[in-house]
Amino acid sequence: MTAEQVEQVRRFNRTVAERVGVLHDHYLGAARPYGQARLLWQIGDGATHDVRSVRDRLGLDSGYVSRLLRALERDGLVVVEPHPRDRRVRTVRLTVAGRTERALLDERSDALAASLLGPLDARQRDRLTSAMATVERLLTAAVVSLEVLDPDHPDAAYCLRAYATELARLFDGGFDPARSLLPDPGELRAPRGLFLVARLHGEPVGCAGLKLPAGAPAEIKRVWVRPGTRGLGLARRLLAELEERAARHGSELVRLDTNKALEAATRLYRDSGYTEVPAFNDEPYAHHWFEKRLTPHTRRDR
Repeated sequence: MTAEQVEQVRRFNRTVAERVGVLHDHYLGAARPYGQARLLWQIGDGATHDVRSVRDRLGLDSGYVSRLLRALERDGLVVVEPHPRDRRVRTVRLTVAGRTERALLDERSDALAASLLGPLDARQRDRLTSAMATVERLLTAAVVSLEVLDPDHPDAAYCLRAYATELARLFDGGFDPARSLLPDPGELRAPRGLFLVARLHGEPVGCAGLKLPAGAPAEIKRVWVRPGTRGLGLARRLLAELEERAARHGSELVRLDTNKALEAATRLYRDSGYTEVPAFNDEPYAHHWFEKRLTPHTRRDR
């Protein structure tokens, strides 16, 4: 990244903060600052939420969320209590007064949005809302985290189950994991490999595995991204991360196979520099086999 890019981000952040009113103690003219208002809005869908999931969604530390919740409790807007089946887990829900204030926040937020669009002509409004959609998508992509997990970790297991379910729907004749050349979990643990899980707001949204067999090319397995998060460039990011790790491990070649039904994946591999080669395994669900030459200095553009 360049100094000019960093400065542009800082200018953008200042402009948005000033224009939407987060600098004021009384956000949108209400009785509370932005932090409390944002938490109230996040909780307010009529359901009971795990406090941890709310915290993860907003990217806030537990101490700050606890202070916000105490303030909302004092005002009678939320109820915080232990989960009925696990008293170690705290839950939160809005009271009637909380739902009323949340509705008021919605009205005033709509008015604020209208005030931003009002001075612009139709073309400018389209440009602004289109740019906002792009910024939202890219900022969402920027907060996705990647972590190496054991293949038996619950988040890894969730991704692999979702992956198999999707393949069963897409493949002609379905997908039976028992017929596939699924890697043994040990092949996706150090030092023989690794398994990456992508998380967004604390929830698993993608995965990819890397086999690092001694004396043989590295092999990428089980690249999957949850449908609702596609379009963020996450599959490309997972692929690049595995290539970088394979190169750091000393691998000069990385391989993968895929099914003809996975057209988007096939395009991604070709666009990422993979060359189609003859079959190098007996995977019954594969129609295409690819490989890519790596260098010791293979790195993502940061």
